[in-house]
Amino acid sequence: MSTFNKGIEKVVVALGWDPSPIGEPDIDLDLIAATYPADAPHGEPAYLVHFDSRSPDGTITLNRDSRTGQGFGDDEVMTLELERLSERYARVVVGVVIQQAHGRKVFGEVANTLVEVREGYTRLARNDFAGVPDATAAACAEFARDASGEWRFQPVLRGFDTDPDEFTRLMGA
Repeated sequence: MSTFNKGIEKVVVALGWDPSPIGEPDIDLDLIAATYPADAPHGEPAYLVHFDSRSPDGTITLNRDSRTGQGFGDDEVMTLELERLSERYARVVVGVVIQQAHGRKVFGEVANTLVEVREGYTRLARNDFAGVPDATAAACAEFARDASGEWRFQPVLRGFDTDPDEFTRLMGA
């Protein structure tokens, strides 16, 4: 039986921030997607997508990566083709982590942060991380299959005070 209620098919997650003031070390924020299997949707991720990587099947790609926040428009862009993702996956969580190479930085110290989730021309969510100013990482979007197998979007904002490696283990909890 078919349905007229289409789920989320293809989304873009875009991240932006202002560069560091002149003379200050660069600030590097990174988008990360964690994909979870249907038999353990809240366990360990099956795989991660971040800078220098993509999903094994090419359904999740990081199209743009910035290490400084410089330039016009979105600094980082990730595309998730959920309609092509294998049925063995039931959940995808997208997060943002601040690299800590030049000392501890939190969202409250990064100027003009903004993450948007868009499906085509429709904005599904927009967040500036003001709700997690003391966090070094945050989960900001969640996609899960419903009972009919369609993908649904849930905006989230869960802050974490941890290093990037530990964040990838905690972000889908």
